[in-house]
Amino acid sequence: MTTNTPGTAVAEAAWRELLASDRVSADLVAAAYAEPRLRRLLPWTGTWELHFSRCTEQRWTGDVPCVGPTAAGPDHTGPYYVEGPSRSRRIGVAGAAREAVARVVERLPPGRGPAFVGAPGELAAYEGGKGT
Repeated sequence: MTTNTPGTAVAEAAWRELLASDRVSADLVAAAYAEPRLRRLLPWTGTWELHFSRCTEQRWTGDVPCVGPTAAGPDHTGPYYVEGPSRSRRIGVAGAAREAVARVVERLPPGRGPAFVGAPGELAAYEGGKGT
């Protein structure tokens, strides 16, 4: 990563941890990490799903779609569903990890920078103060 901000450092550490884990399909993590716009966000996992937050503290932001396997096979690989930003909005099913990641990137909130150090409320206040 080229930006050395506190949020970037936190996100980078989370990605390093995730890349070394088996909580999510290795193909999915590698595809997401290869995308610079997602690599700037904080990755987090839940039940074999890969989520992305625009802030570094819980409760994570929910405005970026998530990806998960449609069936939990032995290695939790695809096909993958993409949904969000709310759980009730299924975007679709992608046969491969790269395709699923591309669908997430297409739906990223516009004009957002690296992960913000803080919680969603602090992020909203910061963004509101900037006139965004």
